[in-house]
Amino acid sequence: MRRRVLALTAVAGCALWAGPLAAADAPADSFTLRKIREVGVISIGYREASVPFSYLDEQQRPVGYSMAICDHVVQAVKARLGLRELESRYVPVSSATRIPLVSNGSVDLECGVTTNNIERQRKVAFSVTTFVAASKLLSKKTQPVARIDDLRGKAVTSTVGTTSLRYLQELADERGIAMRIIAAKDDAEAFRLVETGRAAAYAMDDVLLRGTIAAARKPDDYMVSDEALSVEPYGIMLNRDDPEFKRLVDDTIVGLFKSGEIHRLYRRWFQSQIPGGINLALPMHPAMRRVVDKPTDSGDPAHYR
Repeated sequence: MRRRVLALTAVAGCALWAGPLAAADAPADSFTLRKIREVGVISIGYREASVPFSYLDEQQRPVGYSMAICDHVVQAVKARLGLRELESRYVPVSSATRIPLVSNGSVDLECGVTTNNIERQRKVAFSVTTFVAASKLLSKKTQPVARIDDLRGKAVTSTVGTTSLRYLQELADERGIAMRIIAAKDDAEAFRLVETGRAAAYAMDDVLLRGTIAAARKPDDYMVSDEALSVEPYGIMLNRDDPEFKRLVDDTIVGLFKSGEIHRLYRRWFQSQIPGGINLALPMHPAMRRVVDKPTDSGDPAHYR
């Protein structure tokens, strides 16, 4: 399979998944599958530094847990369309560009770390949930931030275009906490703000924070709060106006759940040494185990508690 990295500029979910496999050929009303069959290319959105979900390895190839799941989807698309060859075109996306690129058709599958919620479902669709995270706070151990109330009179950061940034403002308003919220352009900048003392904490999904700490120059200097700001169900993002394509994606992922392959993928990316030399040693969250048993594409955080 040829791989090419292409730089670009820039529904409401049902509670439980239960659907039959789609027909053997591309459905007439699936414009995504028609396009892929016509051009022989499927466009995959990836993140450059979202360890261990979607990031670049030492050879600058997109790898990770989300990428591995999408590799299975690509093979399912290839088989469905009866193609001998199917090129995967890799498109880098960010928190700010991912939704527009999926909405305008530049990306067929966004294989990163995107939270499924009701607001986003108005613009895009999500596969059944592939991971469940919780938004927490990263801080220095010498100046610990264990809970949101510890941020009174301090600066806190998160990445533009993320749910964590929105939750920070909502919690500040609800609890009457006077804090300065800094919107960083990307995850690397957000961590640097804490590293250099310009922010007391960095709010982001816990698994991403642990990956950031593991890759830091002095990982023992940092901690992640126990208190969670929110529940974050991740899914593969795709165009909201193509339910037949979503059905194929969902069927493929549910197949990984039923066969047990998802557990092998989980061990590979969360409980083993991965490209980059780190091991998160992170057990599967009980909420994710429930998703494997009863697949869902719900965007309601309460569904995962």
